[in-house]
Amino acid sequence: MSSTISEPNYFLEFRDNHLLSQLVGPQDRYLLQLEQRLGVTLALRGNRVAISGNEPEVTFAKNALQHLYNELSKGHIVEMSEIDTAIMLATTKSSIPNGDVHPQEHEVSIATKKRIVFPRSPRQADYIKAMQNNDMVFGIGPAGTGKTYLAVATAVSLFLAGKIDRIILTRPAVEAGEHLGFLPGDMKEKVDPYLRPLYDALNDMLPPDQVLKLLSNGEIEVAPLAFMRGRTLSNAFVILDEAQNTTVMQMKMFLTRLGSHSRMVINGDMTQIDLPGGVTSGLNQAVTVLKNIHEIHFTMFDESDVVRHPLVGKIVHAYDQYTKKHPS
Repeated sequence: MSSTISEPNYFLEFRDNHLLSQLVGPQDRYLLQLEQRLGVTLALRGNRVAISGNEPEVTFAKNALQHLYNELSKGHIVEMSEIDTAIMLATTKSSIPNGDVHPQEHEVSIATKKRIVFPRSPRQADYIKAMQNNDMVFGIGPAGTGKTYLAVATAVSLFLAGKIDRIILTRPAVEAGEHLGFLPGDMKEKVDPYLRPLYDALNDMLPPDQVLKLLSNGEIEVAPLAFMRGRTLSNAFVILDEAQNTTVMQMKMFLTRLGSHSRMVINGDMTQIDLPGGVTSGLNQAVTVLKNIHEIHFTMFDESDVVRHPLVGKIVHAYDQYTKKHPS
């Protein structure tokens, strides 16, 4: 291990001071995050960032900063989660010297009222393309891979473009056994805790007042899976989240709700099945039953696609390894 370097190894210059202020973050928070994660020292000197440390961390920091600046120059929002993603991308083998990481993934994007969403991994790019071009898509993989977030973003984008008339978001309320009558409050109060992640994703894509208006007039519907029975869902983008917790009959019921000019996205994580023992997951069976229907697209994510805190990816990997060594 080499000794500490007092003089900067590298200066990275940025022409736009307004973008640079967004890059460093409030109270230099984003630079501090990069320092802590990569073990380098970053100092803002005019319109340049001085990078001190050892290789390969200095190169990683340079690539991450350049990538984030490129995103800002395209009008994208940089927040703490984007810092983690930039570090993840910069430290992978696919990073290239000028910091323009995974350029082929930027060929696809999702435009919403509040932001433009870009994929952060090749599988996310495949998933977005599939949702834009197929009537039925399955997104299967661990937590933090963007399955729900990207599906909601795609739904909002298509709605704003006038390609669909409604957005329908649903989850099986398995934690309550779907016996919602035993919970306190009115129906909205009963089901909202199980549907909160869907509301959160919507509020990331649209102004809050528009979300409320669309929910009140029925153009966006958020409801537990049990409410889908007996309906034909036409001219809609329908998302089934947490699909691993559907029974076989629930999954068949849901899939056969597909109406004309509609699209369906079914998301789930096979490692987080909360169904009672002995009950077969409808998602698990659907993958086997439907795998040979060419019009249905399957995107299979793994821990390398996790875009939450980098520790989430390590946790997913650790559990995968444990499960392989200790199968139930």
